[in-house]
Formats: sequence, C-alpha cells, structure tokens
Amino acid sequence: MRSLTNVLCVMKRELHDYFASPVAYVFIIIFLALLGFFSFQLDDFFGYGQANLTPFFRWHPWLFLILVPAIGMRQWAEERRSGSMELLLTLPIAVWQAITGKFLAAWLFVGLALFLTFPAVLTVIGLGDPDLGIIATGYLGSMMVAGIYLAITSVTSAMTRSQVVSFIVSVVICLLLVLAGWPMVTNIFVNWLPGSIVDGIAACSVLTHYQSLQRGVIDTRDLVYAGSVIIFCLFTTSVILRNRRSL
Repeated sequence: MRSLTNVLCVMKRELHDYFASPVAYVFIIIFLALLGFFSFQLDDFFGYGQANLTPFFRWHPWLFLILVPAIGMRQWAEERRSGSMELLLTLPIAVWQAITGKFLAAWLFVGLALFLTFPAVLTVIGLGDPDLGIIATGYLGSMMVAGIYLAITSVTSAMTRSQVVSFIVSVVICLLLVLAGWPMVTNIFVNWLPGSIVDGIAACSVLTHYQSLQRGVIDTRDLVYAGSVIIFCLFTTSVILRNRRSL
C-alpha cells in the first residue's frame, strides 16, 4: 500500500507539472490538428464509403513517433538539468516507484489526448453502424504504441541532461521499431534473407502488433510484446538511475 501511495504521489506531481505549463495544451492541439488533417483530408476519410476508423488509426504510430518522445523527453533530463533529480532520489521512495509514477503520468496524459478524439467515433456512428469492438481494440493498440514509445524515451531521458538529445535518440529507436515491420522494408529483406529471419524481424516491430489490434484481434502475443518492452525499458531506466545515484 505504501508503494502504491508513493507511485500515485509522483504521478500526481508529474501531471500537475504537465498542465502547469503550455506544453500540455500545445501537444494536445497539435496532435488533434494533425490527426484530423491526415485522417480526414490527406487520407480522404469520407471517400472510403465505410463507417470505420481505419484511416484514423493508421496515422497514430507515425504521429506518436514525434509527439510522444516530445512529451517523454523531459521525464529525467529536466530533473538532471535542474538538479532536482538528486533531491527526488533522496526522498523516502524507491527508484522504481519514481520511474513508474513518471511513466504512468505521461501515459495518462497521452490517454487524455486520445480520449479527446471521441468526435471521430461519434462521426462514424452517425455515418453508419461501425464495429465498436474494432474501434476499442484500435484505441488499445494506440495506447500500447504510446506506452512503448514513452518507455523508450524514459531510458534516453535518464541517459542525458539534454532533452534535445533524448528526443532525437528516442525518435530514431522508435522509428527503427516501426520500420522493422513496414511492408516496404520487409519486402527488401525478403530478397536476400530467409523467410524465418524476416518474420523474426517483423515480429520485433511495433507496427506488426499494432496492425493486429487494428483488425480487432486481441492476441496475447501482442500484449506480451508491449508489456515486455515497457518493463524492460523501465528496468533499464532504473539501472541507469541507480548507477548515477551511487556515483
């Protein structure tokens, strides 16, 4: 119970910091504006003639690729730059509790941004009779991708004082995880690698598991993949912070 209380305290502190600055509002506005443009204009949402959110969800991994690291890059880099990390780590809380609280705060913030896309759901309901189960798994997939990106950014943020460096490195890593399952990339590998190796590379991709949820299929392998990446990245963050505290 004490551990949960500490995690919640850190999470509340982080959420307050997000909304105490204009960063949160700028993120939400840019995310909604870009998602609306790509889904309804660039992807010709109404031209599909079907009441579903396939064009809408298609852009999430790519938009998150830039926007989510922009949110997560400050998790530890800002603490190190301002010198408050030493203070935070001397408080009577475990390192993993601080890491979990910061991660959950950022994840909830992205979840709020996704919640504000509900007009898109109301639009397709008004246009026809969509499969709400597929829409729900689409949102689940989006949260999964956001969680993976945030966990990766947590590692890069713990490694440097510079938010810019954290942002760039996390974007590159997340991009590699996306491209590993992108058909244009896997088709290149097929020409000179055995099919089993190509399948293994694709299985490591965020895009592969996300597309499965987009189709309305909840496969435990997709959830295990997301959970494993998130836990591994948060554990790596704890190792980095423990080493810095011991110096």
